[in-house]
Amino acid sequence: MKVLALDTAAAACSAALLVDGAIIASAHVAMMRGHAEALLPMVDAVMAEAGVAYGALDLIATTVGPGAFTGLRVGLAAARGLALAGGLPIIGVTTLEALAHASVPDGRSVVAVINARRDEVYYQLFDPALAPLGPPQVGPAETVALPEGPVLLVGDGAERLASDRRDVEINPGLLPDAAVVAVLAAERFDPAAPPERPPEPLYLRGSGARLPAAR
Repeated sequence: MKVLALDTAAAACSAALLVDGAIIASAHVAMMRGHAEALLPMVDAVMAEAGVAYGALDLIATTVGPGAFTGLRVGLAAARGLALAGGLPIIGVTTLEALAHASVPDGRSVVAVINARRDEVYYQLFDPALAPLGPPQVGPAETVALPEGPVLLVGDGAERLASDRRDVEINPGLLPDAAVVAVLAAERFDPAAPPERPPEPLYLRGSGARLPAAR
C-alpha cells in the first residue's frame, strides 16, 4: 500500500510517502508561517524522489489538529484536493497522537503538548504503550495534571508543563511529522471499509476572530 501523508498543523511542514510499511521518501521543515507556499512543492519533491506517480497512491493521510487554524486548513485542503483528483480515501490523525507516537516512551507515560497561545496549551495524555488516557484538551498549563510515575513531555508546549519531579523528562523540540502520520494511517486503514467522508478539523476552541464593532 502506498500512503502519502501531510502535516501543516503546527510549527512545521512535512510530507512523507510510505510504501508497503516503509517510509521511502520524506521532507520536514520547521516553520511558523508559509505552509501554504511550501507544502505542494514539498509533496512534488517527495513523490519525485520516490519515483512514484500520483496515480499509484492508495491513501492520503493528514493531521487534523489541534493546531494553528491557518495551518490546519492548508493541510486539509491539500489532502482533499489530492484525494479528489485521485479518487482516494483520506485518513485523519490528530497532531497530539502524531507527537506521542514520534516519541520513545521507554516505559513512561507520555504527555503531548502544543503551545496554543493565549496562555493555554493543547494536550493529551498517553500510557506507556501510547494508548490515550483521555481525549485531546485545551487549557492553562497550570491546570494539566500529569500522570503518576515516570512521564515524558513532548512538543513545543512541553516546557510550559515543567515539573520539579525527578521522574519527568522534557523534549520540547519534538514536532509532528508526516512520516509518523503515514504509519498510523496505514495501520488504521481498512480497504474493505474506507471512510465515507474526508476528516474534519479538530478545533478545541474558537479562532478568537471578532467582527468589527458597529458604529
